[in-house]
Amino acid sequence: MGEGTMFVPDDFAVPAGLAVDGFRLEPLGPQHNEEDFAAWTSSIEHIRNTPGFGGQKWPDPTMTLEDNLSDLRRHAADFSGRRGFTYTVLAAGSDTDVVGCVYIYPSKDGAHDALVESWVRADRAELDGPLRTAVRAWLAAAWPFTAASYEG
Repeated sequence: MGEGTMFVPDDFAVPAGLAVDGFRLEPLGPQHNEEDFAAWTSSIEHIRNTPGFGGQKWPDPTMTLEDNLSDLRRHAADFSGRRGFTYTVLAAGSDTDVVGCVYIYPSKDGAHDALVESWVRADRAELDGPLRTAVRAWLAAAWPFTAASYEG
């Protein structure tokens, strides 16, 4: 995505979320800080073994709750600025049970228009496959991308 290039068209209505059997997605924001922090800090090894996260600097075990809040604010600013879209994954019927996260950002590889990554908590690992299946269908049905990269 070069300077001045739009990630999504101006007239594209960014999905407010996704609800499927077992979980739902809503835009990640500062209100999720404590639950999000607890989710990923309890699952660092699991996340690092999730497709798309190998060799990354995140999750960083030295991050504090305050660092995480800054990170969530940045993701929320990216969302409102249409530069990238991060959704928290919540257990169905809950506003606070953070199961994982889905990131939709511009790809930098020149071959894809979006890079999509997701993770789930280690104790909810059984949702990894259903989440990937649901997100793939959602990308095809509700997003303007023609070549999204989503490992796994």
